[in-house]
Amino acid sequence: MNPRKAHPLPALAALAAVAALLAGCDSGADPATDTTATRHYGSIAFEPCTLASGQGARNVQAQCAKFEVPEDRSAPDGRRIELNLAWLPATEEGSATDDPVFFLAGGPGQSAVQVWPQLDPAFAAVRKQRHVVLVDQRGTGGSNALECRPADDTLDTPATDIDADAIAAMARRCAAEVADRADPRFYTTTDAIADLDAVREAIGAAQVNLVGVSYGTRVAQQYAARFPDRVRSIVLDAVAPNDLVVGGEFAHTFEDAIRLQSGQCRELPACAQRFPRDAHAQLESLVARLRDAPVEVEFRDPASGESRKGTVNADTVTGLAFMFSYMPQTASLLPLVLDEADHGRFAPLMSLSELMGRNTAGSMARGMQWSVICAEDADRHVEDAATKDTLLGQDVARMFFAGCAGWPHGSRPDGFTEPLRSQAPALLISGEFDPVTPPRYGERVVQGLPNGRHLVLRGQSHGGLALGCMPRLLGQFMESADAKALDTACLDTLTYVPPFTSFNGWEP
Repeated sequence: MNPRKAHPLPALAALAAVAALLAGCDSGADPATDTTATRHYGSIAFEPCTLASGQGARNVQAQCAKFEVPEDRSAPDGRRIELNLAWLPATEEGSATDDPVFFLAGGPGQSAVQVWPQLDPAFAAVRKQRHVVLVDQRGTGGSNALECRPADDTLDTPATDIDADAIAAMARRCAAEVADRADPRFYTTTDAIADLDAVREAIGAAQVNLVGVSYGTRVAQQYAARFPDRVRSIVLDAVAPNDLVVGGEFAHTFEDAIRLQSGQCRELPACAQRFPRDAHAQLESLVARLRDAPVEVEFRDPASGESRKGTVNADTVTGLAFMFSYMPQTASLLPLVLDEADHGRFAPLMSLSELMGRNTAGSMARGMQWSVICAEDADRHVEDAATKDTLLGQDVARMFFAGCAGWPHGSRPDGFTEPLRSQAPALLISGEFDPVTPPRYGERVVQGLPNGRHLVLRGQSHGGLALGCMPRLLGQFMESADAKALDTACLDTLTYVPPFTSFNGWEP
């Protein structure tokens, strides 16, 4: 989850299925060797396809399909929409199990199919004996995406440049733009879990394994609560409790993460000597200066290398710091970039801000995001006066929910915010420095999971499935469905990423 782009809660989703149903294909060809044949998974016909994220990740060979569902389940004869599916067969199909994996992407607003190539290596052990079927949640990716371009792009400008009325007006224009093909009231988490269960039934799986990341952990918990007998196991990475107001606590969780990350510099002699000022205090001071006096700067375009001019203001700095905080590798750059800016050298900060903004642009379907948060979170948000003195302040939450005034939205069912109580085996993962879903969230959720275990990854941030030995542990958990029996000593190799002391790197 990102206060400007709702990354995910930055910030990831998927489904999987049964081996016994994989033998046939319409052409009669051998599905193990024929890369052009139609293959059936249960009653769904799939065609060969290639998944590519466009983010430099490797391409992944898969099978793709469309699956129709009613947009409004209370009116089954009304409009129908297509869900975009991708099936990744088990790599050892001969020994594949009959319980699929549902991977549930973040956001809200992220496409499971588009993000998968970045995550596929983390599932290498899981995919040996389990199929994975990715479902773009309705309103995202190829599932009747609720996106409005190009007007929606203007929402990526600094918060101080757009007021609540302007955002609400954009939401109204976006709603009018999609009105001929979508009713935004029916694009909630509750609608999504009904879709997932329809896919489960169509592929013939009696039980599934849920793997949710960030906002996807909400989807997983809601599915497990509604369909408890259909869940074999649960993995929650970057955990969002059911009662969390998505976007409502960003100011505090980001503040905590920056303080924790700054503390690491104080413990490293080379860093403490190079940056005598605490990074949090330096960031606070820089934001205050730029709020009063934005700076015109000449910088190099991160893509073309050409010289450009732009304005650095308080939102440029806090936005970059927030995006950096999602990964320890980028967070390690923050003390150096802040120090450069503090000495009047703003070009590196501006270039990096442009680069990070371009890398995340278009990664979320904003309309779908509004459908979710306006139905499930907005009315529960109570402005906290204490956020006024934080780095992000109160404007972030205000901007996050401002679109709800102009966006048609549904409502959440009774009991939606109740903690998940489940006997299902569960593995929960948190990053020590996560700026949006801190470890205390995972501790709250695991209380209702007697067969659950919560792992906190030292020095890490948002999303841990691919880190260190986690892919191997994920595979072991899927095989045994016993989180408490996992030997997690291998995670001790995860450590803190030392801050850069120059643009050449950090001290050895």
